[in-house]
Amino acid sequence: MKAACFEKNSLKYVVKEVEKPTIKKETDAIVKMMYTTICGTDLHILKGDVPEVPDNCVLGHEGIGVIEQLGSEVSNHKVGDVVIISCITSCGTCKYCKNNYQSHCEDGGWIFGHLIDGTHSEYIRVPHATNSLHKLDPSKPGFENLVLISDIFPTSYEIGVLNGEVKEDSVVTIIGAGPIGLAGLMSAKQKNPKKIIMIDLDQSRLDFAKNNGATDIICATGDEAIKQVMKLTNNEGSNVVIEAIGTKFTFDLAQKIVSIAGNIAIVGVFGESVEFNLQDLWIKNIKLTTGLVNAYSSLDLIKNINDYKIPIDKLISHRFNFSEIEKAFDVFKNAKENKALKVLIKF
Repeated sequence: MKAACFEKNSLKYVVKEVEKPTIKKETDAIVKMMYTTICGTDLHILKGDVPEVPDNCVLGHEGIGVIEQLGSEVSNHKVGDVVIISCITSCGTCKYCKNNYQSHCEDGGWIFGHLIDGTHSEYIRVPHATNSLHKLDPSKPGFENLVLISDIFPTSYEIGVLNGEVKEDSVVTIIGAGPIGLAGLMSAKQKNPKKIIMIDLDQSRLDFAKNNGATDIICATGDEAIKQVMKLTNNEGSNVVIEAIGTKFTFDLAQKIVSIAGNIAIVGVFGESVEFNLQDLWIKNIKLTTGLVNAYSSLDLIKNINDYKIPIDKLISHRFNFSEIEKAFDVFKNAKENKALKVLIKF
């Protein structure tokens, strides 16, 4: 079969012929891929930022496919089912899975395109298929867009909206209007907050945010962004700040715009040390949360999307065939000049 593999020494992404996966444990499934996408994490891997990824690993942790083979211990799915592949595999029985920390599963978690072969291939082996696959209805128009339920929507919802405790009276500020920040915007909107402020330096993405639920947009950073947030919040600051970029500058901004008794929810992935200004924040009764997605919200999100409450399709800006995956990577890597959000890749 064809797969797009990570060559560790050269940090290149090469499409090549590899062996088709087989059942290794009776809790496995073999899924024939139909759709996948590309995540910012894949780009981090190609930069060498995730050293534990093995040589020749197939990247990708998001996808939709059809079950071709099942281990004998998988009883809630059947061959022929069309399923979403969760970015998190869960055994369902360890202490972490039982407490909704599936990302830390003792025999799973984030492993696709990280520790084992991922979704950028014609077939994939899915461990713990009982808890790691979600059936969907392929007769529904646009079902392929649900590939975004593999990762960015549960991530933005669980780690951003739920950790941030967004409520009807919340003033929410989202730092970063990339795909994950925009997914957070659409997810937060379901809670009917009083205000959603979006901060970014890309005006086209801010315009997209304004057309999809943001009450206010700020095309600035640093002191100017702080000034505008304070003006919009009567100098109180934002009681929910969702940081969706992952730099020391955006983390500093989050600390300076959070209100008394506010929440900072960290969704961005950090590759550098940051300063936590506890000398200023200890007295403000703030809460700061971090985390890797656990994907326990996937079924609820599927229902909301199927009920047309979340316009998930708007986040897919480009569509490619698998034979064009290298072009898809180039478009996604140069998102600003290509006005790219998420790319959909069809097998």
